[in-house]
Amino acid sequence: MKLLGISGTIIGAKTSIVVQNVLEEVKKHHPNVEVELLDLRDYDVQFCDGRNPSNYTGDTKKVLDIVKAADFYIIGTPIFQGSLSGPLKNLFDLINPKDIRNKVIGFVATGGTYQHYLVIENQLKPIAGFFRSFVAPGYVYVNNDHFNEENEIIDSEVLTRITALAKEVVFMQEALKSSEEKFVTVNG
Repeated sequence: MKLLGISGTIIGAKTSIVVQNVLEEVKKHHPNVEVELLDLRDYDVQFCDGRNPSNYTGDTKKVLDIVKAADFYIIGTPIFQGSLSGPLKNLFDLINPKDIRNKVIGFVATGGTYQHYLVIENQLKPIAGFFRSFVAPGYVYVNNDHFNEENEIIDSEVLTRITALAKEVVFMQEALKSSEEKFVTVNG
């Protein structure tokens, strides 16, 4: 099983740090799960212009191929102006819905106010619904106050939620994989 963590921003480090923390927790508790971090800061992704996703080239094609190859996801975004980041929205616009249909997604977000966690409920979960993905019921929201000066997460409750989300997405993915295997065996 391959878990892809997506840091959906091209500036700052906090979102990537939180996504990486979840991936590390998965690796610690489930060493058999392959994890990879896709940090949008490392790619020059083109703006979605309405063409078929298979017609993109360069970094855009590479990113779309990485997304397609994963079995499940941890997707993170900073919250800007009460919404998800533009680069993550652009990535969602580029993804062929078939590529993440029926796959598990866990969400993390970072922001400057304590109320911005609502973006996960009001914007990210409905986007996952459009893709017909399975959304982990838990999520992690990290406020700027939860980091120290070295951008390390210092809040014990946040660290507990990170561990819980890591366990939750693996549990959901294993259950989904098991049910798919039973379906194939029964229906041949």
